[in-house]
Amino acid sequence: MSNSVSLPTSVPDLEKASAEERVQWAVEQFGDGLVLTTSFGIQAAVMLHLVTRVAPKIPVIFIDTGYLFPETYRFARDLTQKLGLNIKKYVPASTAAEQEALFGKEWEQGVDGLKRYNFINKVEPMDRAIRELGATAWLAGLRRSQSSTRETVKVVQQQNKITKIHPIADWDNRQVHQYLTKYDLPYHPLWDEGYVSVGDWHSTTKLLDGMKEEDTRFGGQKRECGLHEVSGRTDFSI
Repeated sequence: MSNSVSLPTSVPDLEKASAEERVQWAVEQFGDGLVLTTSFGIQAAVMLHLVTRVAPKIPVIFIDTGYLFPETYRFARDLTQKLGLNIKKYVPASTAAEQEALFGKEWEQGVDGLKRYNFINKVEPMDRAIRELGATAWLAGLRRSQSSTRETVKVVQQQNKITKIHPIADWDNRQVHQYLTKYDLPYHPLWDEGYVSVGDWHSTTKLLDGMKEEDTRFGGQKRECGLHEVSGRTDFSI
């Protein structure tokens, strides 16, 4: 992660602002260049509701790897209808079947395999989405309490060529639960089965005794899929 961006002097200290104020600032600052992303994960309803209350028509980028849980697709359908989301779905350039035929199951090929898999299925589609939508800023639901790799995430920071805003960066699980309860919003259905984080079915596990939340993704080998890491490539939009 890079350092936070320099904000105009007229802008209040966003580290001390409320989540709603942070979203409002982003909408006013970036206008039509602002997008929101969602994976329709465990607590996705929080960001989707928080942001669309301020910007109902904001483009919501949804990266569909082709390996999501059946429950995720149904959750996505239900939340899209409930909140009237302006979904912009992006998929990998190669299908899951083609990838497995050519490269095998890359998520079983160690950290390097995971990096290749994540680039093909997540990073490249997101980069394409940013370019095609003409985005200059990106709202994301990262929280400092989620993992060791996110402990120092800023409310606003630069990631390569795009500004990222994390309105709930300082929220803990209690605040998330309170928000969901206040607005009668659902958790992902796999929450009730012991999942605390949900991605692709082949690299997501339930939270078991002795595990940390970050251990439930990618067999504990890797926490970030690449979407929220600064790329070494100079031609990357994100």
